[in-house]
Amino acid sequence: MRIGELAAAVGVTTRTVRHYHHLGLLPEPERLGNGYRDYTLRHAVVLARIRRLTELGLGLAEVRDVLAEDAGKDLVEVLTELDEDLARQEAAIREQRARLRGLIQQGSLPAEGPVSPELAALFSAVGQVSDSPMAAKDREILALIDTSATPEAREQLIGLVGSAFATPDGAERAHAAYALLDALADADPADPRVDEAARALADCLPRELMPTAGIDPDDSFLRALYADFAPAQAEAIRRTLRILTEGEKEGDKR
Repeated sequence: MRIGELAAAVGVTTRTVRHYHHLGLLPEPERLGNGYRDYTLRHAVVLARIRRLTELGLGLAEVRDVLAEDAGKDLVEVLTELDEDLARQEAAIREQRARLRGLIQQGSLPAEGPVSPELAALFSAVGQVSDSPMAAKDREILALIDTSATPEAREQLIGLVGSAFATPDGAERAHAAYALLDALADADPADPRVDEAARALADCLPRELMPTAGIDPDDSFLRALYADFAPAQAEAIRRTLRILTEGEKEGDKR
């Protein structure tokens, strides 16, 4: 058989046959005097088996193990492992669909969504401050932490922020702090309003949010955070962190 005839007999393309030759899955046939490959029934049998195995979901490396005479795994073992892997994928898909159903049932999603149901509930309780750029940044940072934190750390964070913000009084303080910070967008870092904004923000935040080991001023995340704000806003956040970690309610140690 020529390569086209072999491919047609098994239901694959000639390109697939050549690829399997290149990977060493399908033995190269002898060539006739005119240089054409001369495929035998044995080649068709092996090629058909490769097709069946790949259609079951085996990767080509696993197919090679099955076909190799000295393979450490027999076909039953390989198929068992494949079945277990598919079961894990199936469970992951069920979990993803359950989360999607939960998001759909929420109705309107926050602009930062999708986020965890707990954070979505917190955003709803605090309320959207649509005209506050600082509030929008704050929500983006919370969404980032919601994504990257461990479930335990996420639960603790949302619980602490919720206890501070998810009340009428707490939400009002937060909105006032956002307004003060927004007003610093074009201000100089030495502007006296920086201290006022820092104190207002510190009054909103529970001290339990601060790490017990203190804050590393050279932390790469903090550097990126400060760089995302106007200079006076970044300075207000620096002073807020010092107030929370050092209790500097009355001023700024420099």
